[in-house]
Amino acid sequence: MVNLVKVSKQEDFGKVAAYIVSSLVQTSPRAVLGLATGGTPVDLYKELINIFNQGVISFSKVKTFNLDEYVGLPADHPASYRAFMNKHLFDHIDIDMNNTHVPNGQAANPDQECSRYDAMLSESVIDLQVLGIGHNGHIGFNEPADQLMPGTHVVDLLPETREANARYFQSVDEVPAQAITMGVGTIMKSRQILLMVRGADKAEIIHRALTGPITTLCPASLLQLHPNVTVLMDGEAGRLFG
Repeated sequence: MVNLVKVSKQEDFGKVAAYIVSSLVQTSPRAVLGLATGGTPVDLYKELINIFNQGVISFSKVKTFNLDEYVGLPADHPASYRAFMNKHLFDHIDIDMNNTHVPNGQAANPDQECSRYDAMLSESVIDLQVLGIGHNGHIGFNEPADQLMPGTHVVDLLPETREANARYFQSVDEVPAQAITMGVGTIMKSRQILLMVRGADKAEIIHRALTGPITTLCPASLLQLHPNVTVLMDGEAGRLFG
């Protein structure tokens, strides 16, 4: 079931998302969170830090798994997703860093790293998975394809995906050509999904994902099959939903 939540004020976007996540952590201190990177969830993480600083919640027993990481980037590279998470969330809350998991982009054998990550994921069920959506409908780095991988795997990033992420690098040429990503099967096993979408440039793809045919050529469309999805949209992203 998909629950649509449209937020008219930009300053409320992160607050609504943070309320959903913090409510879970309050009621389930040992919650397992699936986390995302990119510009969309930054306000979510900022608000979670504010709530933590108010003494409302603790992350001391929370476990996290990130969706993906670039192949070849060291963890301390400013554009790595490990560095992103440290900067925007982990360094500012009381989480045990040993309980924060991001794929190792510098693993000597990326395929073995995928197996290692899947093994950790198999020991937990993600209570709440935070997602964004790419302009081509990708979730995580699961790009449109005739078939989608259920588990963690190495993916060749499409040119449009690398172009979209070039703003975090000096140029598009510096964007890695591959990434390790959690598979769609793992995402769909999450008990709850929070899909965050903002901006007029995402209006058409989110409308297609939620109202169009369910197809691997638009990976986000598979979320129509999940029993508990909340789609948080700003006014521009949700303009086609009336």
